Amino acid sequence: MEKRPLKKYIVITSIFAPTEAVRAFAAREGYTLVVVGDRKSPETYSQDNCVYLSVQDQIDLNASLASLIPYNHYGRKMMGYVYAISQGADIIIDTDDDNIPYDNWGFPEFDGMYPHSQPDLGWVNIYHHYSEQHIWPRGLPLRNIRDSRAKLSWQQNVQPSKVGIWQGLANEDPDVDAIYRLTSDQPCTFLNKGPVVLEKGTITPFNSQNTAFAKELFPLLFLPSFVTFRFTDILRGIIAQPILWQHGYQ
Repeated sequence: MEKRPLKKYIVITSIFAPTEAVRAFAAREGYTLVVVGDRKSPETYSQDNCVYLSVQDQIDLNASLASLIPYNHYGRKMMGYVYAISQGADIIIDTDDDNIPYDNWGFPEFDGMYPHSQPDLGWVNIYHHYSEQHIWPRGLPLRNIRDSRAKLSWQQNVQPSKVGIWQGLANEDPDVDAIYRLTSDQPCTFLNKGPVVLEKGTITPFNSQNTAFAKELFPLLFLPSFVTFRFTDILRGIIAQPILWQHGYQ
């Protein structure tokens, strides 16, 4: 039996007219782009190969959830997840309207052979694996920003992996915190290394800039709406990782 192609959805929330990034994602073959609007969004939104969810569309889609999520909040992105799930999505990809994809943009397979970290290292600065700069991801506890990169030790052989969430990097303006921006704020182009998998008990912040979720993990897309938009995706990631481990995912 021929295997059907996976249904892959890209979800963005935006209050602007279609940006360069939105146009680039809309042009991707094999993906469906969903843009979630808000009260500050343009009254009319026109972009080919794009599903646009106005505030009214969101109410029509799921009035009970749409009424619970605050307006003018990043959490409204959840209405895009709900739409993708309703259409039978196999993979949902989180990104933003200012992240322009490279021509070879994409994610590794969720099941594959990848290098693994050692387990139970606690918080690690994954940016150290991909950069020589003194840089760290938003959400990393400040006590860990000077950790030696040797702490993130890798097992010798690649291993079978059951990945539930892939976090991609963003060059030039990566996801860093206010402390980094106040003390350095240097652009960063990451080293072109392959994917790595963090074992159970080894944790790093992940965000919603360039992130892919497998279907089985869609419940972990939930964005807490009682915190600011700068924290909501970080809090989601902190909650998600122990749940991944409990169910055999990395």
